[in-house]
Amino acid sequence: MTESFDVAVIGLGAMGSAALYQLAKRNVRVVGIDRFAPPHAHGSTHGETRITRRGIGEGEAYVPLAMRSHEIWRELEAETGQKMLFEVGSLIISEQDDNVARPGRTGFIRRSIGAAERYGITHEILSADDIRCRFPNLTPQDSEIGYFEPGGGYLWPERCVSAQLDLAAKHGATTYLGERVLSVTAESDGVRIVTDQRTILAGQAIVSAGAWAGQLLGAPFDRVLRATRQVMHWFALAPDAPKEWAQSPVYMWPHGDEQDGFFYGFPSTDGVSVKTAGEFYGASSDPDAIDRVVPETESTLMHATHLAGRLAGVTAKPVKTATCIYTQTADSAFLIDRHPEYANILVASPCSGHGFKHSAAIGENLAHWTLDGAPVVDLSAFALGRLL
Repeated sequence: MTESFDVAVIGLGAMGSAALYQLAKRNVRVVGIDRFAPPHAHGSTHGETRITRRGIGEGEAYVPLAMRSHEIWRELEAETGQKMLFEVGSLIISEQDDNVARPGRTGFIRRSIGAAERYGITHEILSADDIRCRFPNLTPQDSEIGYFEPGGGYLWPERCVSAQLDLAAKHGATTYLGERVLSVTAESDGVRIVTDQRTILAGQAIVSAGAWAGQLLGAPFDRVLRATRQVMHWFALAPDAPKEWAQSPVYMWPHGDEQDGFFYGFPSTDGVSVKTAGEFYGASSDPDAIDRVVPETESTLMHATHLAGRLAGVTAKPVKTATCIYTQTADSAFLIDRHPEYANILVASPCSGHGFKHSAAIGENLAHWTLDGAPVVDLSAFALGRLL
């Protein structure tokens, strides 16, 4: 038998769980499908913490999404009683005139300041001395400055996804977890979705399948999206590490003359280690065959390349590691648009590694777009056409 719904959401990570929740809130007959059981560690939405901020240096088109997402996270916290958003502050440390070509982040600190000024986001510009005085765990060079946003911080992604899926279920959403979608086909009477366990006919579909979107949708998405393996590292703190690690802001730190001269990190949430990560823009990976083993040599290289001389009291000893997947476009911007041939299929979620902070508002706008014919926030900057 074929099951019928108004909307189907394929992929229930950051964007998909948010869309499912927002649709269910509006009493839509909606089904969510995921090949795993989110929150899980197979895609992009895991690893305990994700940075959030409002002054978005990747482009001002993101700012309304980040601002609205913060409001939604607070609404979710109030409804569930769970803490999800930790506004510990966010700090970008960079050469003031840095203009090294980095995917999505060329002129990162300058563009972050510009976005904050345009949208009236509270922020400070700090000298290297200011940073070392206020945050002794961070040791910039004299030539570097800081953009500090007190309303920035981090999200707990697993809690965010779980909360939205739980609330979606309370509002009547159906979820099928551990099911692989084999095909998505637009027909005259809707979108036919065949999984390895059932067939579903929906009036519309939202495909938010992350690294699997290209292989599921085929052309042109398989040409404009590519998956890359990323690694997160937790390094042990030294016994005499600055106590300020417990109250540290999150930080992003472009440096040097290479595109991969960038890393980011978090305060110590356990008192014994800190989480950091760089970004890899090299060879593509098959999302079904990502190498999940992280040899210690990768952590050693991460520490030597990025952390040494910049993070006080952080040893080179990895406590643990984890991998995740970026699904990237050529310009490292999002892809959120209608399918070029099928108006009843919306494609979202390939977010080039910086999407979680925007995901709550993206889910809300996907619901508006599906049900009302247009999103509330202008999403034209993320249209498919720019990539073709």
